Amino acid sequence: MANLTHPFKPYYNKDSQILILGSFPSVVSRQKNFYYAHPSNRFWPVLSAVYQEKIKDNIASKKAFLKKHKIALYDVCYTCDIEASKDDSIKNVIPTNLDEIIQNSNIKYIYTTGSLAYKLYNKYHYPRLKIKAISLPSPSSANAKMSIDYLISVYKMLINN
Repeated sequence: MANLTHPFKPYYNKDSQILILGSFPSVVSRQKNFYYAHPSNRFWPVLSAVYQEKIKDNIASKKAFLKKHKIALYDVCYTCDIEASKDDSIKNVIPTNLDEIIQNSNIKYIYTTGSLAYKLYNKYHYPRLKIKAISLPSPSSANAKMSIDYLISVYKMLINN
């Protein structure tokens, strides 16, 4: 178990309308310095299918995709105790500060990836922001009981708002 601080900044711009929040970056995401970087995480393939657009496996392409579709990314935990990449081990949370994103963008919808991110958003962020979050299933390979087709069908709500 290690006490870690979020290693990279939120991704957003002034036109961002959708904020997607995870819990805390995985070991691989921390190493690669960007969101959902583990090759078995289905986040990017799901977004690619939802928006019917190929996303190259590099940070510049991912950022271009996010900007085009007005999507911001961050996490709910700024500092926490965590074992490897295990969400169920997260303790002693200090939440991220979402004010910068909310004040400097056009966020209309907030989504969380996974039940822990949703729980922590409601505990730490909702009381201040008063913006309800919608919980999406985790795209992590640890959530393999949900097929990629199911994830795609649920994540389609991103384009139906």
